[in-house]
Amino acid sequence: MPFERTALDRLVSPTGLPTLGLELPLDNDWGETRLRADRAAGRPFGVPDLTAHARLARLADDLGFAALWVRDVPFYDPVQFGDAGSVFETFTHLGHLAAITQRAVLGTGAVVLPLRQPWLVAKAAATVDVLSGGRFVLGLASGDRPVEYPLFGLDFHARGAAFREGVTILRAAWARHSSGEGIELPEHGLTADRKLDVLPKPTGSTIPIAIAGHAQQSMEWIAENADASLNYPRQLDALRIKISEWQRLTASSPKPYLTPMQLDLVAEPDTPATPLRLGIRAGRRALIEQLRAMGELGVAHVSFNLRPGDRPVDEVIHELAHEVLPHFPSTPEPVLTNRSA
Repeated sequence: MPFERTALDRLVSPTGLPTLGLELPLDNDWGETRLRADRAAGRPFGVPDLTAHARLARLADDLGFAALWVRDVPFYDPVQFGDAGSVFETFTHLGHLAAITQRAVLGTGAVVLPLRQPWLVAKAAATVDVLSGGRFVLGLASGDRPVEYPLFGLDFHARGAAFREGVTILRAAWARHSSGEGIELPEHGLTADRKLDVLPKPTGSTIPIAIAGHAQQSMEWIAENADASLNYPRQLDALRIKISEWQRLTASSPKPYLTPMQLDLVAEPDTPATPLRLGIRAGRRALIEQLRAMGELGVAHVSFNLRPGDRPVDEVIHELAHEVLPHFPSTPEPVLTNRSA
């Protein structure tokens, strides 16, 4: 059987160094300058400026970033979290990104699966995969905002079991069947002779699933059921332990380790790295060193959240593209032709 190259494979460089992506909304609303301006204007914290979101997504795609990631935040909660995420509804946003980009892998970091009907997630995800020409990675999470679950009529403490069931449904919905047969999932009353199916089917045999954090599951379950681990950054010693555990559990079938990271890229290139919550503040030379160290430990892909920065986002994207990306090349892919006018 020929090797099937997936969107996830495009995030793994043959050099052993991480590929680099960006997390939307591509704004710097957590930076000090913007915070002062927002406070003075009475604008709420955590709600990004989306005026240039499409232009910046195209720019990132044109400049060669390996992936663009969006988050899933159903409710803006200024009291407990103060972060509206990417603002737009996740799959609607992904459909738009599929139309205006050509090369970058599109990913979710991550869809809160227990809050969504999994059959509809399966259909939405396959739609994005087809519309993007097979450029989609579905990141999944169990959610960390207890206020959301009662609003959906769901039990926050039962989200682990709901997550496992949801993954089972996704895999069943994406599977292809023999002619005249349908989904085989007896626990849901579905047998092949019933001929029910979910369309469209993915461009490949399935859609790659990356599980964020633990999702209320054991690492053994994640290693068996996910195609990748999606984990927040850690100090290098802690990261070494975490990746070693992942590599041990997936030794028979290696699976990539992906890391989102907050980044404040300062203008002075020799500025040393200092830690931020879930990321770093650094000049580009220290950033390159940090990324090399992460790659040596086994991180396959790093996505940057630029919201903590204090520089114009265009400027940061260009500096990353011209000064950092060349050190961390992605595997070239054919240019697609699905961009809308």
